[in-house]
Amino acid sequence: MKRLFSILLAGSVLATPLAMAAKANAAPVPHNEAIVEKKKVVVHKGHWVKGRHLSAADRHRAKPVDYRHYHLKAPPHGYHWVRIGNNFLLVGITSGLISKVETAH
Repeated sequence: MKRLFSILLAGSVLATPLAMAAKANAAPVPHNEAIVEKKKVVVHKGHWVKGRHLSAADRHRAKPVDYRHYHLKAPPHGYHWVRIGNNFLLVGITSGLISKVETAH
């Protein structure tokens, strides 16, 4: 019985490197293959989204407003409120980044 156990143990120890080498040479099979599709983001005119930048044309037509007159919160340092159409936007002065969007009632 001990002899049989020794033979099986030696066989498994010798066979392990061969099995690992065969596994390494096999072509990898992807389990979760990612499919990337191009998406086009369309922003409708007058539809403002936080985190986007105002275009140069929009920055020229945006009119700065007095936030107190429209009961808006005071802008943080480096930001100002502008009005485009019926929307008030809290925009970064230098970057044009939209931080907040309020609609006039």
